[in-house]
Order: sequence, then C-alpha cells, then structure tokens
Amino acid sequence: MQPTTKILISMLSCFILACGGGKNTQSLIIATATSGGTYYPVGVAVGTLISTKLQPRITASAINSAGSGENIQMLSNDEADLAILQGLFGELAHQGKGPYEGNPVEKIRSITMLWQNVEHFLLLRRHVGSGNILDLKELDAKFSVGKRGSGTEGSTLAIFEVMGITPSHPEYLGYSASAQAMMDGRIAGATIPAGPPVAAVTQAFAQLGNDGLSVLQFSDDQVAAIQKVYPVWNRYIISPGTYPNQNEEIKTIAQPNFLACRADLPEEVVYQITKTIYENLSFLQNIHQATKAMALHKAIDGLTVPLHPGASRYYKEMGIPLP
Repeated sequence: MQPTTKILISMLSCFILACGGGKNTQSLIIATATSGGTYYPVGVAVGTLISTKLQPRITASAINSAGSGENIQMLSNDEADLAILQGLFGELAHQGKGPYEGNPVEKIRSITMLWQNVEHFLLLRRHVGSGNILDLKELDAKFSVGKRGSGTEGSTLAIFEVMGITPSHPEYLGYSASAQAMMDGRIAGATIPAGPPVAAVTQAFAQLGNDGLSVLQFSDDQVAAIQKVYPVWNRYIISPGTYPNQNEEIKTIAQPNFLACRADLPEEVVYQITKTIYENLSFLQNIHQATKAMALHKAIDGLTVPLHPGASRYYKEMGIPLP
C-alpha cells in the first residue's frame, strides 16, 4: 500500500471516530477493488473528502473488493452504498445482458463519471512476438485475467472473446499479486485495467524495465472490432514517460469508470455527495492523477446507468444539460 493511501485511511478512521454514531448520521460504505490499482486509492480519497466536509451528517469509508462484478452484487445486497464500476459492467447490469441476462439490476444509479479505465495487457518480453494483443493467442504460459468475479476478469474475457483469444493457463490474481508474480517469473503476463499511472504497473516497469516488460497494443481494426460489440471502449494512448523506462507511446483501449450508488439512497445525501465532489475536485486530483480527467462539464458523459435524482438535482442547478 502506498504511503498516501495509508495516510488517507488513518485520516478517515479519525473522522469516523470523531463523528460518533448519532441516529442522524449516514455512515456509507464505498466498494472499490483490490489494492495496486486505481479504484481503491480514489475510493479512499472520496470517502475522506465526504467525511471531512459532511460530518457528522454523512461519513464514508472505502473497502477492498474483487471489483465491478462484486461491487454490483454488494449494492444489490445492501452491503455497500456507493461503488466504483466499469462502464461495461454498469451497462450489462442495467440492461440485463451478459452475466445478468434476463435479470437486470434495478438497484443501481449513477452519480458521476470518473476517469478512463485503461487496458494494460502486460507480457514479459521473452513471450512478446509482434507486440500486439494477438500475441496472447499463441501464449502457452500462465496469464492472470484478474480475480474471479471481478470487473477485470469480466472485461478481459469480453475483449478476448472478440479477439478470438482463449487463455490456455489462466490465473486469477489481483493487481499487486499479478505484478509480483510477473517479477518473480511465476506468470508470463497479466491484465491490469486502471487509470494510469497504475501502482502495480509502475512497480513492474521499475523492476523489469522496458527490456523485460511490454504492454501489448491494439490496431485500429481491432479497436473497431471491439467497438462493434462493446461501444463502451475507445482508443487510448498512454504517453511516453507514464511508467519508468517507458520511452514510447502505448496504443491501447479504455472504457469509462463511474461512481454508482444504491437507488434507494436519500436524494439529499446523494445531492450533498455530488456537490462536495465538484466543489472540492482539486482535493481528489491532488491524490491521484487519474482523477484529473474529471470535470463538471464531463460529469455525465458516457454514463451507462440512469442518474440518481440527487445527482440530477445538482447538475440542473449547475446548468448541465441532462438527457
């Protein structure tokens, strides 16, 4: 865990203890993902911001999870109040498609767009051929597709299906565990979708270097093929210097992440959360570079789940045109 995250968790604990447990207090749980990615540190920052600005009425704390798949289940089961979700999983759940075929999830609403979930398909250089995603089609070695039931696993398998890739030796590891397994030589590669710079990817590049590690790229035709089935993905360029020893741009793809909540959360609570986020956006942007993609005028761009009335109320006040 990074020092910044440890500090935020400590601060958050103090805020929650200071608030007490009054009957008028809303103590909210934010479901994120595994450590080593972007969901968790941003979730901690959002929780800290809410607790700092809105206590004692509203406090929030972030928890680890397997990612989008588990987060939707937690929202449905009232085990979490807020969650960070991939756009793909939000769309599938809301429309009752894919793993939710015939069973649309009615209990989730959106609050705001967050940042782009950028696909990092990491592969040890000794297994790289063309440097394209199709290198994985011929891979006869262990490859981590994310924890079981995670958004990472779901989105990775969706991409693989379009690309005609069937991993011969899948592993099911979180981000930090995947990076460590690559550095130890126990697996050949891993998928780590998150907002750059991703801590686990930075760690892997720092140790293995550009000569030992590669991030596989997507051609324009491959992007178009994926978009035809899953329009939520778009072209994304990772700039040189984003990671240690990364000297060239990486042509990959990305889908949006968004902050979701239970549909039955009180309108005033979600209104105050939305207002607090956008009145203190610099706080989040100082915590993690990925949130620099956030802006009020982009708050509803590409959302795949209906807005919560509390969020809609704030955006209307701010003059944001709503569909």
